Amino acid sequence: MNIQLIFAAFGGGILGAALGALPAFIFTGFIGLIGISVIAAGGSATILNDITFGTLLGPHIAFAGGVAATAFAANKRNHLETGLDITAALNKYGDPMILVIGGLFGIIGFILNSVFVNMNIPTDTVALTVFTSGLIARILFGEINIFRKFKNVNRKEKNITLESSVILRDAIIGLGLGLVISYLIILTEITTLGFCISAASLIFVQMGFEIPTTHHITMVAGYAAMATGNMFIGALAAVIASLLGTLIGGTINIDSNTYIDPPATTIFICSFLIFIIF
Repeated sequence: MNIQLIFAAFGGGILGAALGALPAFIFTGFIGLIGISVIAAGGSATILNDITFGTLLGPHIAFAGGVAATAFAANKRNHLETGLDITAALNKYGDPMILVIGGLFGIIGFILNSVFVNMNIPTDTVALTVFTSGLIARILFGEINIFRKFKNVNRKEKNITLESSVILRDAIIGLGLGLVISYLIILTEITTLGFCISAASLIFVQMGFEIPTTHHITMVAGYAAMATGNMFIGALAAVIASLLGTLIGGTINIDSNTYIDPPATTIFICSFLIFIIF
């Protein structure tokens, strides 16, 4: 294991803590689109592979580092009301330990992903690492019981609604995005195209607009479309990911004071099934 990459991951985790988890992930999306543009123009994949998904902005490093730092800032330093607030930029608190925690989780993310890759686990190892890192942060910085009640969160805001209209809405979003993204990914042969578009679109969430989170949908569509060459199978996988993401989003962080990412959880589950089946 390259020691330089470990130190670089420490820096990436610090960046994720300083910017905040969601802002760092949005940055991942925009830099990813630049990397895809370079590839489309016939250039190197370095920006996409080694920067967007590497030690600087890889979700398993920058985003996961920001998530852990947010949990620490909220529950160990009392800077935030809740560790679920992944939109918060943590640099403003002037607490160096928050940044150190982000850096350490950047290293944890790098090592975990490397281990999962070497184990040849048939799944999106970055997504699996984001999930695992969030679980570790919950154990270290959350309630003693991983899924214990957190009473300071408004229950109305966190309860999942299983009304038929919501299920239909999510299915339509999955179908629409699945069709268009699957078509484009088969056309371009760039699996992460939809993921980067979706990640960049979260800038509107950071701005306060209630747009849907879709990177789990587009990433799963990309995997299924590339595996089969069939846009309709990609769309079906996207619908499943959309519905599963809503279910996980309504359960995994209920009564909790730390954040485990529902889209990453959805991606590693769905990609595992896709890689096993196809």
